[in-house]
Amino acid sequence: MARGRKKTAAKKRVAKKATAAVSPAITKANKAVDKANAGIKAATAKVDAANKKLAAARKKAASTKTAAAKKAVVTARAAVAKQKDALAAAKEKAKAAKAQVQAATVEAKAAAAAAASKAAVEAYEQSLVGKAEADLAKALAAYEAKWRKARAKKDAAKVKSRAKKEEAKAKAAAKKAAAKLKQLAKPAKKKPAKKKAAPKKRKVAKKAK
Repeated sequence: MARGRKKTAAKKRVAKKATAAVSPAITKANKAVDKANAGIKAATAKVDAANKKLAAARKKAASTKTAAAKKAVVTARAAVAKQKDALAAAKEKAKAAKAQVQAATVEAKAAAAAAASKAAVEAYEQSLVGKAEADLAKALAAYEAKWRKARAKKDAAKVKSRAKKEEAKAKAAAKKAAAKLKQLAKPAKKKPAKKKAAPKKRKVAKKAK
């Protein structure tokens, strides 16, 4: 049963492919072939009929041997020749029509091949566009990781340098604060009190009496 289904599917695919390959030019050429074949059939029938008439005329001329009978043979022979020429012309038309079918088929195949090539190029282009987008995203991610790593390294160096400066400032401030605290911790020296000068005795000037 399974094999039968596969064969049917294959036949359908072939039929679709064959239908797709038929172009308007091929259809037109096939119609010309059909018409030419019909012409050959009609011309052949006329040749047969003319040959029968010629045979009958010859038979009559042989029996009667009259001038009219002989003339009828000549006329019948001319008619046969005419119909044979018509048949030959019909065959040439059929030959030309068949050549037209072949030419149209070749052109259709070439057009189909060109279309397939164009479709393949477009599909390849689209695949490259998709791949480019994926590669771009990958490259950007890699660049971002590399950039972040380098930037983190630079920032870490800057932070380390800044930390050293701030540490030096903090040490200097701590040293200054320690010195200030040490100074504040020392007891203040008392200044000796100044002795008041004794009041000068006023000399009473003795007035001369």
